Amino acid sequence: MYKCPWCTIDSLYEEYHDKEWGVPVYDDRKLFEFLILESAQAGLSWITILKKRENYRKAYDNFNPEEVAKYDEKKVSELLNNKGLIRNKKKIQASIHNAKKFLDIKSEFGTFNNYIWNFVDGKPIHNKWENVEQIPSHTKLSDKIYKDLRNRGFVFIGSTIIYSFMQAVGIVNDHIVSCFRYEEIKKY
Repeated sequence: MYKCPWCTIDSLYEEYHDKEWGVPVYDDRKLFEFLILESAQAGLSWITILKKRENYRKAYDNFNPEEVAKYDEKKVSELLNNKGLIRNKKKIQASIHNAKKFLDIKSEFGTFNNYIWNFVDGKPIHNKWENVEQIPSHTKLSDKIYKDLRNRGFVFIGSTIIYSFMQAVGIVNDHIVSCFRYEEIKKY
């Protein structure tokens, strides 16, 4: 089976590619997890984050936004001392701040899922990339979502982070067309 070439450098990466990447996500907690992890990735490789993902799940109350929104300076200090995380104070503080904004959206739209999938009328975009070099780092849609989130008070995000989020949660299917997952993802 042919796969997107970026995933073959590590077995953890490959498993993520084969089972998760690009599968549409509609669960608010999972959407929140990817928002936090994509923001933590800024300036780093995704494999670095994948290797720390279980540590994040434990440290961040399994990505429960209601709990994360309550974190105080004591918790920030605890997270900064956790060697299993990216120990960047701005990223940690942003994750707590964004949890509060995530809950604001959830309150307004019923779920974050309703909010985020509304940008694509509830239907994933299936791109038709022939090779990874064609895949953009951001698009007009990621620009639009980023600007809306920024206007709603989100911090430490940008259009590139949002596009990576869109790929991870299946808003866009960016598996290359020759990858075995491309057609599988279209069935979701």
